Amino acid sequence: MVLVAPSILSANFAYLAEEVKRVEEAKADWLHIDVMDGHFVPNITLGPQIVADLRNESQLLFDVHLMIENPERMIPAFIEAGADLVTVHVETCNHLHRVVSLIKEAGKKAGVALNPATPISMLQEIMPEIDLALIMSVNPGFGGQKFIASSIEKIQRLRAMKESCSSSCLIQVDGGVNAENARELQRVGTDVLVAGSYVFGAPSIEQAIKTLKNAQ
Repeated sequence: MVLVAPSILSANFAYLAEEVKRVEEAKADWLHIDVMDGHFVPNITLGPQIVADLRNESQLLFDVHLMIENPERMIPAFIEAGADLVTVHVETCNHLHRVVSLIKEAGKKAGVALNPATPISMLQEIMPEIDLALIMSVNPGFGGQKFIASSIEKIQRLRAMKESCSSSCLIQVDGGVNAENARELQRVGTDVLVAGSYVFGAPSIEQAIKTLKNAQ
């Protein structure tokens, strides 16, 4: 069954701890934490202190997605704060293998993300080393955007690449995920669905998560 990782980008930050507890009680699998620096993406979100504070409130796997320039500078701080998995963007790393190694040597899982216009070939050499490959199905920076339809074919090609190199990494999709596309995303090989506004904006968070998991 697919894993569901609600993105706190769409949560009410005035009640963030309560929002995290709500998705945990609703049987979310992971918590997706979007970190934005106002440079790589046109928005600013949160830093390590908030992650550390939330770590005291939740047992969920913390899936920290660094949408920041020079991520290697901040990786140790987010790991110390409680990140279980750290994902960096290939577009921000001059030395991607070194950055992935930094995460792995700290005993954490490492992911690499691709923006919509970035080809999957950028993952060819690093795929055997990573635990997660993230396909952005919107341009990063803001929640609530419309799913980019061409992401489906991109996921299919990524799955074929994964199989060709016998990688065990999970395929994650982030952006515009909802009940309408969850079934197709699973069909083409997605392992982890990141959902923000679909989950946090739902009348019932528990039902929204259940719908995504059962969309087979």
